[in-house]
Amino acid sequence: MNKILASLITLFVFSELQAQPATAPRLIVGLTIDQLRTDYLEAFSSLYGEKGFKKLWKEAMVVRNIQYGFSSRDRSSAISSIYTGTTPSVHGIIANRWLDATTLHPVNCVDDASFMGNFTTESTSPAKLLSSTITDELEIFTQGKSLVYSISPFRESAVLSAGHAANGAYWINYDTGKWCSSTYYKDFPAWLSNYNSSKAPDSKISNLTWIPCNDIKRYKFLPSGNTKGFKHHFADNKQDKYRLLITSPLINDEVNLLTEQAFQNTSIGRDSIPDMLCLTYYAGNYNHRVANSLELQDAYVRLDRSVASLLEMLDRYVGLQHVLFFITSTGYHDSNEPDPSSYRIPSGEFNMKHCAALLNMYLMAIYGNGQYINGYYDNQIYLNHRLIEQKKLDLNVIQDKSSEFLMQFSGVNEAYSAHELLNGAWSSRIDEIRNGYNRLHSGDLLVSVLPGWTIIDEQHNLEKIVRNGYIPAPLILLGGGFKASTINTPVNVGCIAPTITSCLHIRAPNSSTYAPLTHIH
Repeated sequence: MNKILASLITLFVFSELQAQPATAPRLIVGLTIDQLRTDYLEAFSSLYGEKGFKKLWKEAMVVRNIQYGFSSRDRSSAISSIYTGTTPSVHGIIANRWLDATTLHPVNCVDDASFMGNFTTESTSPAKLLSSTITDELEIFTQGKSLVYSISPFRESAVLSAGHAANGAYWINYDTGKWCSSTYYKDFPAWLSNYNSSKAPDSKISNLTWIPCNDIKRYKFLPSGNTKGFKHHFADNKQDKYRLLITSPLINDEVNLLTEQAFQNTSIGRDSIPDMLCLTYYAGNYNHRVANSLELQDAYVRLDRSVASLLEMLDRYVGLQHVLFFITSTGYHDSNEPDPSSYRIPSGEFNMKHCAALLNMYLMAIYGNGQYINGYYDNQIYLNHRLIEQKKLDLNVIQDKSSEFLMQFSGVNEAYSAHELLNGAWSSRIDEIRNGYNRLHSGDLLVSVLPGWTIIDEQHNLEKIVRNGYIPAPLILLGGGFKASTINTPVNVGCIAPTITSCLHIRAPNSSTYAPLTHIH
């Protein structure tokens, strides 16, 4: 009798386990909206239709405050963290670009000379992404049977969200206006080549113009007396027309158009084996400058329409009841325009070239002649390890002495050595810096400059104004059993990946240590 009972229990448990994947969604859609802000989403809600964000606010779980937990965030580091469930200290993507310590030249985070481009001269792969992603774990679970595609205006976000095992990742070539990819992926489909020949952005750029889509009187937040509209005709700037298009809200419709081609030409979302689409929209300032209030409001109105169109498309081709849909943000980064001096806000310029030169003179005074600084990039300094080794000096001591010297510079708020970040005592502030530091890709010294100051890197033509004010970014979850609710409690971005994999009943990415959002209130 005990054997029979044990057999029945085993059969029941096995049947339950076998049944679990059947409850999983047929399609997971991850929409990352670059620069999306929760406060802007809510402020402009009266301008929205009923089928976009208003629908999501009624039917989805909305987390109002996603926190990233690491410093110096940009689009690439944020997207990598969303899809891996960890920080740059582990997944390796510290920024869009960093200095390669072996060549002393800046490298893009997805550069890889081992692979050729399709419709581009760029050589690309996700090799520098050191952790598995949601998409990788899905492919492993289904033994490569899942279809995984990524579509983005940007090369980095297309590749990093696709992960290592996707079927394809597609982005726009800034020079030609064609959708392009890399030979890293299985193939460049014929349907995309056909689309490129007649319907890619280059075929319509001469007719694309961004003007307000509503009567200006409907827009609420306008400076006193400002009743003028705007008109951006991208083709007027022949050299940068596609770059300008990519920083406008019209690019989101181009992403939708290619997404529909994927539905029409593949079987994605059509069977019980779960598939995944990774999409990227843009909601930042036009041409990376300070947006006027009218442009900003119109961008969010158009964003709402693009989201509504995407939801309708998912319902038409798959059925929303079979879709797990999540929206999140890369976080917002203020434009690089300084505050007007007339407001008397403290500011200044921190020049990396001058800083590196003075630091090298300081080290020469202590240790003798030599070029102790190999290079610098952004706010990081790379020491000459070969020279330090030849002189039989202690690298950790030199790093720490250098960070102490840097603290004497005007505009420096804090300076950190790699030795301190990797082995120093814990504090909440240093934890953020440490999470954004990766020993393979980061420099020996990190300089934290005061808010309002501008970091100038003349050698690499970089300028960055430091702003540390907190700006809320959302996470929206529709489907997967999540009930309509609004969550005000801050949630770490590391929770997103395990939450999605939990809905799929599969493993979380291999570096993800956060618990999924299952019982949040």
